Amino acid sequence: MTIVFTGGGSGGHFYPLVAIAEAIRDTVHEERLVEPRLYYLASEPFDAPSLFENGIVYIKIPAGKVRRYFSLLNFTGFFATFIGFAIAIITLYRLYPDVVVSKGGYPSVPVTMAARFLRIPVIIHESDSKPGRANLAAARFARRIAITFPESMSYFPKKTREKIAQTGIPVRKELLRLEREGAREFLHLEKDVPTILVLGGSLGAKRINDVVLSALPELVRFANIIHQTGPKLFAEVESTAKVALEGSEHRERYHPFNYLSALALRQAAGAADLVVSRAGSGTITEIALWKKPVILVPIPEAVSHDQRTNAYAYARSGGAVVLEETNLTPNLLVSEVRRIVGDLELAKSMAERGAAFANPDAARVLAEEALSIALSHES
Repeated sequence: MTIVFTGGGSGGHFYPLVAIAEAIRDTVHEERLVEPRLYYLASEPFDAPSLFENGIVYIKIPAGKVRRYFSLLNFTGFFATFIGFAIAIITLYRLYPDVVVSKGGYPSVPVTMAARFLRIPVIIHESDSKPGRANLAAARFARRIAITFPESMSYFPKKTREKIAQTGIPVRKELLRLEREGAREFLHLEKDVPTILVLGGSLGAKRINDVVLSALPELVRFANIIHQTGPKLFAEVESTAKVALEGSEHRERYHPFNYLSALALRQAAGAADLVVSRAGSGTITEIALWKKPVILVPIPEAVSHDQRTNAYAYARSGGAVVLEETNLTPNLLVSEVRRIVGDLELAKSMAERGAAFANPDAARVLAEEALSIALSHES
């Protein structure tokens, strides 16, 4: 049995595939099935150690991004995708997988097109409330379509509706459980004050960083701040924070990190009373599973077509407050943080309402469907 994964361009596309692979391994072990061969086909491995740890073989398939606006780079992107399509046909013909599982994103296009050409079954998963172009194109020939937000269904062609199921987003096992014991000691957090976890996505978010830094002298007056800055922005944030907190008696309450590993993230989330975050669908799902109230600051719609709709779709559950980036100021951020952490009933209600949004079994559902299709195709 051979299963191919594809998709990428961001952690939101990549890590759900790792979660599905974990669930496939668990299911195969429980059902005493033959161990499948797993491959990841994309233009970049994104997180090579995660692939190695899960026994997934990476094969490079070129792909180019076609932007939503006029750019000469669109021509090179189209050419790269065409070359990738040719290479994907050869690669899939050689591997001849029993099913292809796609998370969308431009790296998935050559692989799903080649799968269609070779009549290999395809499963697609859409994380966002407004589906991406890669998944909308693949939906016409996909065997199964998994979605996260019910709002997504209206974007897909009507004739594909019977193939659609709302599964939620697969989350890696290591992020499903929080590390509460010892988290405050490990992260050197002050006791008896609330803790705020600031997440800007795997690459960080400059706008959020800037506002947090401006608000920092006021925030540390009443809270610990765990701030994931993004690797490229860390040095700038750290140096600016030192200046901003110079003379503050509470400067030790600020804890910047360039990146939070899975263990560090579990500890930070376990200690957090409130999360401030971008609105990537994967991040929202993790926060919901952690049962934490959240302030979402989506990327503006002109830059990202999905985060704003994700944020408001989640906010309708009652689990989040949305602050538009264009309206975000240090005073507004401090005011909302104070309001939520200062009202225990509100924070508890947000956490409980948000928890209903996520499905902790999403990876298992998709793994079982992938194995079912693979076994029927194999026979």
